Amino acid sequence: MRSVPKWVLLPSACAPAVLITGWMAAAALQGPAYDPAAQTISVLAAPGGSGYWVMTGAFITLGVCHLLTAWGLRPAATPGRLALAAGGVSALVVAMVPAPSSGGSLVHGSVAVVGFTVLAAWPVLAIRTGDSVPWALRPLPSLGATAVMAVGAAWFLIETHLHGVAGVAERAVTTLQSVWPFVVALSCLRHSAHGGRGASVG
Repeated sequence: MRSVPKWVLLPSACAPAVLITGWMAAAALQGPAYDPAAQTISVLAAPGGSGYWVMTGAFITLGVCHLLTAWGLRPAATPGRLALAAGGVSALVVAMVPAPSSGGSLVHGSVAVVGFTVLAAWPVLAIRTGDSVPWALRPLPSLGATAVMAVGAAWFLIETHLHGVAGVAERAVTTLQSVWPFVVALSCLRHSAHGGRGASVG
């Protein structure tokens, strides 16, 4: 089992911190006109908004964090690392192709869907088998993570269709998707610290 460099903890931990701080700061700058329960995060990055530069910067930083984490998570299976990297690229494209201030955008929406999909799929694609595998890369935790992310994405789509609490649903699923790489990185490092023994909890 290949070892994971300690520096991978930094970008993996920064991803959720930057995302959450970004949408909170951008929403505060946007003022009461923005409804975080009903409106999506992308609305905060729409051109002309008071906090668009904050949310755009958060998307860019998030994308870079995912790319760095994918590079450093050497114990994960290659398809999973590629899927996580694709999620990072999607975040960068979302920043470059923002949602309009009113109405929808097919390109932006399509990129967002791709991002949701690859970030939900990467835990399963990263699975390794065997006694010496870190806990978070084993089949059961990985399948569980993907299942919860998929349910969250479905909830978001339903709320969007019903014009309900789409903002709440999106924040829930994107938080989970941004936290899981950190969980995997921490699991891999703990496993390495225990010498990669099969009995170790990684």
